[in-house]
Amino acid sequence: MQSHFLYLYEMKSKREDFGNIVYSCYTQLSRQGEHFVADHVLSYQISGDLILNDGFNDYSARDGSIRFLRRNQLLKFMKQPPPNGDFKSLSIYLDQQILKDFSLEYDLISEKKEFNKPLILLNDSLELKSYMDSLLLYQNSGKLSDSRLVDLKIKEALILLIQEEPDLKNILFDFEEPGKMNIEAFMNKNYHFNVNLDRFAYLTGRSLATFKRDFEKIFGTTPGKWLLQKRLQEAHYLLEKGKMASDIYLDLGFEDLSHFSFAFKKYYGESPSKIV
Repeated sequence: MQSHFLYLYEMKSKREDFGNIVYSCYTQLSRQGEHFVADHVLSYQISGDLILNDGFNDYSARDGSIRFLRRNQLLKFMKQPPPNGDFKSLSIYLDQQILKDFSLEYDLISEKKEFNKPLILLNDSLELKSYMDSLLLYQNSGKLSDSRLVDLKIKEALILLIQEEPDLKNILFDFEEPGKMNIEAFMNKNYHFNVNLDRFAYLTGRSLATFKRDFEKIFGTTPGKWLLQKRLQEAHYLLEKGKMASDIYLDLGFEDLSHFSFAFKKYYGESPSKIV
């Protein structure tokens, strides 16, 4: 999985990788920037709260929740540890090779049914809860350092997932890349995600060169210029509504406050603090 992390007020973090199983622990408020979800992920929220945003809606996950995230989407994450505690999660990354091998072994194929949900919450599954607790036990005892056990536990996760949500096979075993989609609708939804243009191109089903060409036909300008203008216009609107620059620059795709302030003043002729 590839991502761009932006941490605020974070004093200590811990991440342990066991192949495609990852244990994470954060002690203070962690705000991540844009995250390109490259692989399907099954995650267990051990402690703390997680808020995800797909560009339209917020999705909240609390202690003990289990969630499935589909691949090839953009999400924002906010991690909030509990009072006097740590944010902890255990995640299984289901990459394409794992799924192709599983598909061949068990003769499972996608039936190409529509599946547009960014995530599924699986909190009511006692079987998945027991499975996650067993993973946590192995993690605490150091047993997940054995790759053979990791391979078996990932297979177990897939079997339980399909038993719990049979329709998930239509997304798990769909190995096609994103199809060509409407750039205008896609960009108006996702302009505030701070990812490279090649990500936007891939997610709209185009090469980078084709994406740039199609983009300019629709918007009459380059993607870079359009993105900056769109983000600054939204920033101006939010500032007029009483928002602070420090509260909005990350949400609008700017990497730091100074870059946002410089770009805003250059575009509008005055600093963000002058907008009332």
